[in-house]
Amino acid sequence: MDWNLLLTQFLNGLQLGLLLFLLASGLTLIFGIMDFINLAHGSFYMVGAYFCATLTLLTGSFVLALLMSVAGVFVVGLVIEASIVRRLYQHDHLDQVLVTFGLILCFDTLVHLIWGPEGMAIPLPRLLDGQITVGSLVFPTYRVIIIVSGLLVAIGLYVLVMKTRLGMLIRAGASNRVMVSALGVNINRLFMIVFALGAALAGLSGLLIAPITEASIGMGNEIIILAFVVVIVGGIGSIKGAFFSAVLIGLIDTMGRSYLDDFLKLFMSIQNAETAAPALSAMLIYILMAVILAVRPQGLFPPAGAR
Repeated sequence: MDWNLLLTQFLNGLQLGLLLFLLASGLTLIFGIMDFINLAHGSFYMVGAYFCATLTLLTGSFVLALLMSVAGVFVVGLVIEASIVRRLYQHDHLDQVLVTFGLILCFDTLVHLIWGPEGMAIPLPRLLDGQITVGSLVFPTYRVIIIVSGLLVAIGLYVLVMKTRLGMLIRAGASNRVMVSALGVNINRLFMIVFALGAALAGLSGLLIAPITEASIGMGNEIIILAFVVVIVGGIGSIKGAFFSAVLIGLIDTMGRSYLDDFLKLFMSIQNAETAAPALSAMLIYILMAVILAVRPQGLFPPAGAR
């Protein structure tokens, strides 16, 4: 076995998992606290990428553009929550799905009108565009930065949720939103902050991956499906669950695509293994979700008091 290749694929899976965590952490809070199904969450992922691409070209600094873009997506989240989302809290989930699906179309159209149909590449500074060599292992510097950034954000979210008054309200809202409202908490303000924070985290995820894949229209529409899987597997409303399930799903997806064909060759012909492996690898995370739903419907790490 090529251990260098195995470690490289592990790091790739960890990178995917942490990007999924950034996207899913906001989604699980919105779903868990607000009981709101936001299909347009992936649009903030896309907007963050385009903001960062534009601001990098204008300022010449990727780091400055990153900070400005996260703040910009946070503001966009505030505007969307106050103007559209707030009107849907008392509606059923079907209405929320229909409206947020419409928001996806609106965001895609606006991006097309403002930036055009072509994607936008984000140039990285020379410091981040190199490689790190450890022994015989060579890994791109920027991918290490993504992993470190994801871990730092995870630690920051843990401190926010577990050690601050806002975090206490978030945890209480995830467990019993009716009780939180009855205790005199301004639930509308809490919802606004949670929604905008979730949007900013989604934007951060999008702008971090954009230098590798480029910013493109609809880039969030596929990954949002994986984010919902992360939320369901980890437990709706649970940051801890989102972290562990995102890392697990990222590793399963990456390792499955890389090594499932070799595993199947132990039981079937080479041709059949190479034919079946791509289809099965694409199904692995959904099989995991089905197993979790059958064995533990509330998810791996549901918030305290959740049913």
